[in-house]
Amino acid sequence: MPRHFLTGAELSRDELIALIDRAIELKAAPHASRALEGKSVGLIFQKPSTRTRLSFETGVFELGGNPVILRPDEMQLSRGEPVRDTAYVLSRHVAAFGIRTHGDELIEELAQYATVPVFNMLTAGHHPCQALADLVTVKETFGTLDGVVLTYVGDGNNVARSLAIVGSRAGAEIRVAAPEGYQLEDGIGAELFEDPAEAVRGANVVYTDVWVSMGDEETAAERRAALADYRVDDALLDLAADDAVALHDLPAHPGDEITAEVLYGDRQRIWDQAENRRHAQKALLELLVR
Repeated sequence: MPRHFLTGAELSRDELIALIDRAIELKAAPHASRALEGKSVGLIFQKPSTRTRLSFETGVFELGGNPVILRPDEMQLSRGEPVRDTAYVLSRHVAAFGIRTHGDELIEELAQYATVPVFNMLTAGHHPCQALADLVTVKETFGTLDGVVLTYVGDGNNVARSLAIVGSRAGAEIRVAAPEGYQLEDGIGAELFEDPAEAVRGANVVYTDVWVSMGDEETAAERRAALADYRVDDALLDLAADDAVALHDLPAHPGDEITAEVLYGDRQRIWDQAENRRHAQKALLELLVR
């Protein structure tokens, strides 16, 4: 049976720690692995992408493989071909494939019928590859994940959910601060707060994401009003640990969820975090494609 990566919960703690350490090794020596030599990896983009496409396409290349980019208007899937048929055909041509899409149902059905590994490049419910890069960045910054307090501030969305699932499994303490109606569900590895100041107090990492994601444009004004008190600025960071850093999965909207002073200042590791997508995903592909 193929090994899939849909939510991050598929990895044991030991596998997760080993993957993070391997990503750091690959960052130091980007061309050290040829795990995908002679293999192709399918990358399906049903949603626009900058970092996901760049990091996966260059990462597959650095592993010696061939990235095959597939867009909706180039696939029969968009014209009604059954998901099952798509999974069967992709499995005959590539060593693994990932999808960046809307709902989770599509990737779950693809994984059900694929005979090669399927990985989640983003769905409405989960963003586990981003969480891997986040943990690599935290490990680089603090030298460990055990006991590190990571507070996510803002909309309890797919990014927050993946941080809760993957981060808690890796040994970090995950807190999520969100207003009523935007909170993450309980019981998946995060301590939930409504007051951002309380959640950030003593944290090592303060993390945020956009208030208005793709597909939320019609409720943009409502969302900005509800999340106005959840902006990551210097005053909020001052409540965290003395060595605390800010993270953001990007794209950012300075003035909304984060200030320009934090985004471009010296109290963040956001641009390292963006680079670490590539290294974390290379380690993941090594694990999945064997």
